[in-house]
Amino acid sequence: MHRVVRVVLLMAYWVASFMVSLQRVDAQEVNALGMGDAGMLVELSFESSADASTIVLRGSDSRHQMVVTGVFSSGHKQDVTREVAYQVDPPNVVSIDSTGLVTTLGNGIATITAAMGSLSTATSLSVENFDTDPEVSFSERVVPILTKYGCNSGGCHGSAGGQNGFRLSLLGFEPMDDYERIVKESRGRRWSIAAPEQSLLLRKAVGTVPHGGGARLESDSHEYKTLLRWIASGARFGDPAAAKVAKVEVLPSERMMGSRGQQQLSVIAHFTDGTTEDVTTTAVYEANVPEMAAVSEQGLVKTMAEPGNVGVMIRYQSKVAVFRATIPLGAPVDRLPPQRNLVDEHVFKKLKLLGLPPSDLCDDSTFLRRVTIDIASRLPTSNETEAFLADTNPNKRDQWIEALLDSTDYADAFANKWSALLRNKRDDEQMELSRVGTYAFHRWIRQAIQENRPYDQLVTGILTASGEASENPAVLWYRGVKDIHSQVEDVAQLFLGQRIQCAKCHHHPFEKWSQSDYVQFSAFFSQLGRKKGELVSEERIFHRLGIANAAHPKSGEKLLPSGLGGTALTIQPDQDPRQFLADWMTSPDNPYFARALVNRYWKHFFGRGLVDPEDDMRETNPPTHPELLNDLAQEFISSGYDMKKLVRMICESTTYQLSAQPNQYNVDDRQNYSRYYPRRMMAESLFDSMDSITGSITRFQGMPANTLAVQLPDTSFQSYFLTVFGRPKGESACECERGSDSNLAQGLHLINSDELRNKIAAAEGRALQLASDKERAAKDKIRELYLTAFSRPPTEQESALVLDYINRKSTETSDGTKQAFEDIVWSLLNTKEFLFNH
Repeated sequence: MHRVVRVVLLMAYWVASFMVSLQRVDAQEVNALGMGDAGMLVELSFESSADASTIVLRGSDSRHQMVVTGVFSSGHKQDVTREVAYQVDPPNVVSIDSTGLVTTLGNGIATITAAMGSLSTATSLSVENFDTDPEVSFSERVVPILTKYGCNSGGCHGSAGGQNGFRLSLLGFEPMDDYERIVKESRGRRWSIAAPEQSLLLRKAVGTVPHGGGARLESDSHEYKTLLRWIASGARFGDPAAAKVAKVEVLPSERMMGSRGQQQLSVIAHFTDGTTEDVTTTAVYEANVPEMAAVSEQGLVKTMAEPGNVGVMIRYQSKVAVFRATIPLGAPVDRLPPQRNLVDEHVFKKLKLLGLPPSDLCDDSTFLRRVTIDIASRLPTSNETEAFLADTNPNKRDQWIEALLDSTDYADAFANKWSALLRNKRDDEQMELSRVGTYAFHRWIRQAIQENRPYDQLVTGILTASGEASENPAVLWYRGVKDIHSQVEDVAQLFLGQRIQCAKCHHHPFEKWSQSDYVQFSAFFSQLGRKKGELVSEERIFHRLGIANAAHPKSGEKLLPSGLGGTALTIQPDQDPRQFLADWMTSPDNPYFARALVNRYWKHFFGRGLVDPEDDMRETNPPTHPELLNDLAQEFISSGYDMKKLVRMICESTTYQLSAQPNQYNVDDRQNYSRYYPRRMMAESLFDSMDSITGSITRFQGMPANTLAVQLPDTSFQSYFLTVFGRPKGESACECERGSDSNLAQGLHLINSDELRNKIAAAEGRALQLASDKERAAKDKIRELYLTAFSRPPTEQESALVLDYINRKSTETSDGTKQAFEDIVWSLLNTKEFLFNH
């Protein structure tokens, strides 16, 4: 087949019809224009904690990061910490450098004044115990330094086996163990009270002796001096009963920042005894979108050019906080498309705030194809397209959405999605024996989707399932999650959007979940029983009589069941604790359940979640549109957990129906939904669509004729195409199993595979049928192909190009017309307009 000719002749149309070449506007230039509306600087103020009326510094090594905010006449706030001039009165209590960092000089009360031009602001602070420094606590002072400089990270001594014979707990979550290893292991050679400066711990840290991690500290740094003082004072652990960190606060907590702007943060640790301490220089920082912002070790946030929202995670010991920055583009938003529901209300409000003009609405052809793929996982037929384009009803889009939701195709599409997430697959060692249960569970899922069973009931049916597959197919979920850890982790990730796997062994490094939280959550599954069922490959799931609890792996304490962040429950021996778990999860007051499903479905339709990844909804990974997520979740709860209503609301929104064609401002926008971002069709949809275009239907072994790939009950059916295009294996609860990226293997398969060539050239295929049809004009045949592949008729240029190719090929050989139509079909299948949902 003349593949090179096909590409040259027939992919040319895509450049004109699908790609758009636009001049990009420099984001910093536009933003500068937008931020110019801020007006004049009218006020200066120090950022301060609402919980602390006076700043108190204790000891000679105490520090405090000041943050000065400039307020403009428009109300806009901007960090000016490094632009003001500081003055201290009296000068012998504290000093302050140009970055706003305060260090102590002596006991007393001082006033710090920040001035810029004719404006000034002042605040007071006090210094206590300058001559009697408090004891250096290992857990409160030393461990944070080890964490700050990566010593106890997973890539260094915090790994499971440590490094070079020295092991620390990951991120310092087990300070007593770390103390024992530093002070008592290796016959105490890591520290020296007689010559503290010669301690191996310090010499390796500054690089005076070989160290695999290189030099981590400067010998004149504050952190070095703290470690030196700890060793010199006897390297004691400190009082175990001393106050602990209760929470961490970041100042400011959010800010509208310009492109290429900067914001100094101040991090305050609040202790259980009511005292506070500035830990800005000791805290650890990480931006959730590194392309949008970077953070220095001193807490200085610097934004890039990309507009949108970025969150900065701040971690100190086991506590976390988040700073949120909104970065506007600053372009004029003179008009917005009509708002249809709360989705548009929130998205358009954000676009106006950012100064990010949205694209126009997509045309009818694009909408029809897009929504049909997203809801029904198929292409519209040519007849459906003709009818839709001819329909003059202004509500036809809403009507088509409703028709799709009422169709069996919707049930097929979402049953395919949920079957993979619920790990419904046959046992590799008992493929045939486990087939019956697998098929039954798929039918159960599909029926629930088709009936629009409320989501809370669907989830409850899975969690509390008992019996055998023959009487209750939902028990098959427990075949995929055999041990208590996979049950805990799948439930949290799939239904709550919480990845708590880390908490199995230690406190979660980026979240508030502790090992105790994990253990208490696992107690809900502690009385789950299994025994052989009637079918050889299946089990009977049942509740065992007994008290639900789980032992903490370190302390051995028996902990009662508790939802994440909930209270411990005492459950009677004859009560199934899984029912209590389901009740807690599906309660309208649960802060995770509805939000997790809403976020998951948002990603299904937009390609990324309001929180992304969609099942990593931790505090330190904030949503781009928090109000939208909350309102959608509340609407979902109020609807009685109606999944169809949620899909309807998303698809009826103007936001979903925006064009994929970018304007000069939103070419790179992914997180603000100013346009629809094209996505490659998922493997099953693409496979079925190719069958639809070629007219050659694939037969799957053991399945009825005309079974589509999207209708397959599990992923055990062999198909190289489905594998290479990212069909999930159903081995985890993570949607990341489904591949959505394009790669070389996919391109080569589309160009060279025998599978596709045979489909195109098949005797029952569309190419031969069109070539053999002497009744219809070639233009009508071309129109049919375009309507089927793209849900639109060809342009005059495309029609003329293809018609000319058919005419030329038909004169070359006796089967030239057949070859021409094969070439046309092949070329259409290899275009981005076909491969992508746009």
